[in-house]
Amino acid sequence: MNVLKLRDTHEFIPGAMKRTFLVENSPYFKIISFNLDAGVTFPVHSHDLDGEVSIQVIDGEGAFLGEGDTEIFAQQGDILISQIREPHGVRAKTQMRILVVIAPPI
Repeated sequence: MNVLKLRDTHEFIPGAMKRTFLVENSPYFKIISFNLDAGVTFPVHSHDLDGEVSIQVIDGEGAFLGEGDTEIFAQQGDILISQIREPHGVRAKTQMRILVVIAPPI
């Protein structure tokens, strides 16, 4: 068993996104913590492979982004789940902390 301390990843870079790999070497999934400063966008993207991605809002608020102009309000406790092939991204309205889980890992 391994305990990960999310509070240890609570760091923001003015006007940017901070990425911390929490689990990177598992054959089953990858967990990444992202901290987005207010106004920062994690661009909409997709991956040409099978699998799923979840994006959980740990702190803050903003929007989950999708194909075209798709925008879904997101706040603390919300989780987006989609196919990894489906376009996905995030825009932070306030400082926003998200936890991304990818299975299987890419």
